[in-house]
Amino acid sequence: MSGGLQTFGPHGPALGTRGLCDLGGVFDALCPMHLVLDETGHIRHAGPTIQKLWPEAPLTDARFLEVFELARPGAVTSMQALMATAGRKLHLRMRAAPRTALNGLLIPLEAGGAVVNLSFGLSVQGAVRAHHLTGADFPPTDLTVELLYLLEANAMVMDAFTQLSLRLQGAMIAAEEQAFTDTLTGLKNRRAMDHVLARLIAQGEPFALMHVDLDYFKDVNDSLGHAAGDHVLQHVARKMLEVTRDEDTVARVGGDEFVLILHNLATRRRIEEIAQALLARLQEPIPYQGRPCRIAASIGIVLSGDYTAPEADRLLHDSDTALYAAKRGGRAQHVFAAPGEGA
Repeated sequence: MSGGLQTFGPHGPALGTRGLCDLGGVFDALCPMHLVLDETGHIRHAGPTIQKLWPEAPLTDARFLEVFELARPGAVTSMQALMATAGRKLHLRMRAAPRTALNGLLIPLEAGGAVVNLSFGLSVQGAVRAHHLTGADFPPTDLTVELLYLLEANAMVMDAFTQLSLRLQGAMIAAEEQAFTDTLTGLKNRRAMDHVLARLIAQGEPFALMHVDLDYFKDVNDSLGHAAGDHVLQHVARKMLEVTRDEDTVARVGGDEFVLILHNLATRRRIEEIAQALLARLQEPIPYQGRPCRIAASIGIVLSGDYTAPEADRLLHDSDTALYAAKRGGRAQHVFAAPGEGA
């Protein structure tokens, strides 16, 4: 083929496919992904790396266009059309799974046939994994191996960074959770209660607020000590969680003071049922070191719907007023703040 690209310089021998096959060891080392094609388009020699992509059958004697599908340039279905792509970048894909994408360059041989040198291009990472390639499958001068090492190192760094970010995020969440949690009872604390209350008011969500103060708790501390008092508070916290729902907020806001925020509850009858259940549970004796601790509770209740424009401070003030009305009324009872009292 006069005017075609030569494998050697202009004064070198015009090698054909047989001559190149004789130099197979040299080309296998320098270009392990090359193919030697004869005039009919059949593969006469395959480099070791490109052969590794077909581990179950040798590529020798297979027709090039039956092994590879040309994506660009298109409409290549014959050896003549393939030879016309000489010197142009080829975009190919294996016809067999996993259909690895390849780049290629075809060089015609003066004595007939051609050499096609292939590379993975941007698909190298996936190809290395899919075909279990190693550094030995690439020429020593090829930067692919170094690139893979860099990509692997970058992936390791990114993974470490992701893990560190997750740990930091987890630590921040834990710290925030701790900042909103009462350490003795595991309930929400005053700060969390303020946050929930402000959010519900801002969203216009109806709710009921119960202000609970334990009766006779001081007697437990005085007679059995603070350890008994802590035990009682933890027991009380469990009882409060048992009579409320997961979406409700139960907070310890003082020594023996609690606030229950019942979300989306505006029915007085249902709220009374919850208050009565809580009062009954809190009057049950709490055993401590073989001795019963007896307490009760007084509850002041406000409904957000009784206020034209609810304000957190006013709701807490009115619930506190209702709470002390319950204490003056004999304790172990609940009292609703007068409707419209804070309007």
